[in-house]
Amino acid sequence: MLSEAQTILLAFAFLTSTLAATVGMGGGMLLLACMPGLLPASALLPVHAVTQLVSNASRVLFDWRHIEWRLVPPMLLGAFAGAALGSGVYRVLAGDLLTGLIGLFILVMTWVPLPHMRASGRGSLFLLGFYQTGLGMVVGATGPLGATVLSRIRRERDWLVVNTGVSMCINHAFRTAAFVLLGFSFQGLLPLLAGLALAVSAGSWLGTRLRWRIPAYDFSRWFRWLMTLLALRMIVLAIPWP
Repeated sequence: MLSEAQTILLAFAFLTSTLAATVGMGGGMLLLACMPGLLPASALLPVHAVTQLVSNASRVLFDWRHIEWRLVPPMLLGAFAGAALGSGVYRVLAGDLLTGLIGLFILVMTWVPLPHMRASGRGSLFLLGFYQTGLGMVVGATGPLGATVLSRIRRERDWLVVNTGVSMCINHAFRTAAFVLLGFSFQGLLPLLAGLALAVSAGSWLGTRLRWRIPAYDFSRWFRWLMTLLALRMIVLAIPWP
């Protein structure tokens, strides 16, 4: 039986997965920002990795014809290297410190323009896999980085949504494996993970069907302020109040 907090988390997972399948980004970061207070700090990044792996995989499977397979091998190699490096950093960070760091990272990602990055060669795709997974081991949500790089190749909506999902599948698969190797046990969380998997899969299904029914308008203003409030909440929760 799920607790009230876990039931709320299922609702957030459904809504954020629907958002990601509709516009191609933002869902993972929004979900991570909602998780503190609903899960122990030590479980945030592992549970987020598994949930987003299912969310992105379902989004890709519902529209798999847009996958560009040539992008996959260099991103796989980069993700392997990034997971190895990021695991070492993750080991030395305490739970509350990690929560505050994630909040700071979300603020930076929300308000600081990302640098211009090209993605025409295998080296760039290797670096994408490397820094997405390496950073993801510590701060969790790196989807906007991938969308920024891949949009340099093509901007068609379906192509970008699906191939950003592919890059994030690689990222979250390596992160999940790394957390298991680091000793995190998912055993006590299996009912929650099953519920989250169903919620994000349903969200991906709905978002895929809404994608062309909803205009691609600029929602960045309200989204930025929502992310700012949630990131500040994470930072406040991480402060060791007397």
